[in-house]
Amino acid sequence: MVKNLVIVESPAKTKTIEKYLGKNYKVIASVGHVRDLTNEGKGGLGIDVDNDFSPSYLIDTDKEKVVKEIKDLAKKANKIFLATDPDREGEAIAWHVVEAAKLSELSDKIISRITFNEITEKAVKQAFDNPRKLDQDLIDAHKGRRFSDRIAGFRGSRVLQANVVGGRNKGLSAGRVQTPALGLIVDR
Repeated sequence: MVKNLVIVESPAKTKTIEKYLGKNYKVIASVGHVRDLTNEGKGGLGIDVDNDFSPSYLIDTDKEKVVKEIKDLAKKANKIFLATDPDREGEAIAWHVVEAAKLSELSDKIISRITFNEITEKAVKQAFDNPRKLDQDLIDAHKGRRFSDRIAGFRGSRVLQANVVGGRNKGLSAGRVQTPALGLIVDR
């Protein structure tokens, strides 16, 4: 029986953290994001721009196994700790894990978010003394960044590819950073 499940991003961290926490903890890695926007809907954006920018997500095929493992271990655990990186991207990865593995449906489970900036015994244990809920502001910030990648980047990339000789064959792209930069170049 797994008493406590800890989900981190990187497989390189699992053994060390597990050693610090002891035998009552099982540490598993999501190996980054477990799902992303689909390529469905208007313009293949995965975002319904006509319906309050509602996203459509899909579990990455190479992550289906890890999502299933997380879900199976979570069912056996008393507590679940989301210990992804302490930034916007880490918060989003934790949220995607909860959504993809349907952890919120496990109503008898305590799900907590913990963060630490270094992999030391002191920092890890201190993080477990200060659990919190997922930060919706950080999740929303990630969504805003990801949506702008899709909306500006997809459309900008298509324009770029259509107007640059060999553009489609060279894999040219324009993301949220490239698009304004390209605009500055054109303006000059």
